[in-house]
Amino acid sequence: MSQHEHHDPEGGFADELGSALRSTGESFGLDGRPELVSGGLARGRRRLLRRRLAVTGGALALAGIGIGGVYAGSVLTPGKSAEKASVAAPRTPAPTATPTPGSTGETASDSLKPGMAEIPLSQIADVLKANTPAGQWRFDGLDGTGQALGGVYDDGRGEAAVGISLSRAGRGPDAGLDMVTCPEQAYVPYDRCVEGRIADGSRVMVIEGYEYPDKREETKRWRAVLLTKDGFLVDASEYNAPAEKGGTITREDPPFTATQLKELVAAEAWRPLLRQIPPLPTAPAQPGKAPEAPPRITGNGVQNTLRALLPKGLTVTDKGGEGEFAFVVVDDGKGESLVQVNVQYGMGKVSGDLFGSGDVTTLPDGRKVKLTQQPGEKGGEGVVWWTADTMTTDGFRVVVSAFNTGAQHEAATRAEPALTMERLKTIALDLKWAKIPAK
Repeated sequence: MSQHEHHDPEGGFADELGSALRSTGESFGLDGRPELVSGGLARGRRRLLRRRLAVTGGALALAGIGIGGVYAGSVLTPGKSAEKASVAAPRTPAPTATPTPGSTGETASDSLKPGMAEIPLSQIADVLKANTPAGQWRFDGLDGTGQALGGVYDDGRGEAAVGISLSRAGRGPDAGLDMVTCPEQAYVPYDRCVEGRIADGSRVMVIEGYEYPDKREETKRWRAVLLTKDGFLVDASEYNAPAEKGGTITREDPPFTATQLKELVAAEAWRPLLRQIPPLPTAPAQPGKAPEAPPRITGNGVQNTLRALLPKGLTVTDKGGEGEFAFVVVDDGKGESLVQVNVQYGMGKVSGDLFGSGDVTTLPDGRKVKLTQQPGEKGGEGVVWWTADTMTTDGFRVVVSAFNTGAQHEAATRAEPALTMERLKTIALDLKWAKIPAK
């Protein structure tokens, strides 16, 4: 049997998902409406980092990017004293949310104090079982409460870890969009990814990837994420092993098809449970005048500038990024090479950490330049990572890197990056970066 034969016999992954999106939308309820990173790249690469964590990370990854703190620990490894339950029975109606004491008509999420929701895990299990195909389940600790649950599912073809989490996406108009946007292939390897909307405006993404992106022959991780219009996330993952990490592969593919995984996160039965999640904490007001935020670049200015500064003779085979971060994959006829750039204001506070050691020079105008050559960090065999890091006296930072591969997690395609260290330095110091509109 081919890799995807059982779940996509006609090869119509996108068609299958699109059809399911339409059918679900018609029935969906409308009630409720290494050094660079540690040195300060978090802001410039926030969007991309979230996408990478959302696809490649395990249960702990989401806690690290602050979308509600759902995963306080791994939820996908049941204990020994697990229960078994059959899901051959008809689907059950959505459980009723427990009213909060003292409620005066507001939703449960409005009346709860900031923090974790105390949703009975047994209710999460009920919805999970009712919206997946018939099979045997093992769970641990169903007498507890929380916002996430993991178990082991077996349809007779091999055990598989399955996890589900409920959370709030965060504040702001773009909160949660990264979670339902297919990642860049240059950074995250996957076989298939489809994103779209359902009729009520909720966004959904289904992706077939891997727990270890640099080892595709090992654990597969398929995932569906739904972002509702009112800012809630329903996030489901499944594996072809009974444990997300370090487990023995028990089946060729995870058990649920793309359509089934999408239908699971889009199930209306999650809505009463989502409403029990309390609002995100509000930062306490600080006395005195708040510090002014540094300018921030949005749009495609960095991407356009990077392409304009590339030397002639390079063919761009891939590109991506947004705001302060951009990348291109180029080929000079000798193999693909990934080139990426971060452009950031207000980084002066980390200048000492970034430029306190190594090959650092100071130009007559006060700009610092640090050149670095080191091995790649994403597992690709033979990959090298060359970087030119620059900063002005007022904290304006431009970092340009190049690799001898088109994707860090894949083996080197050439001996050295397509851009020399001197060319990286020239690009990083170009004055065009400071002319990109920022606000």
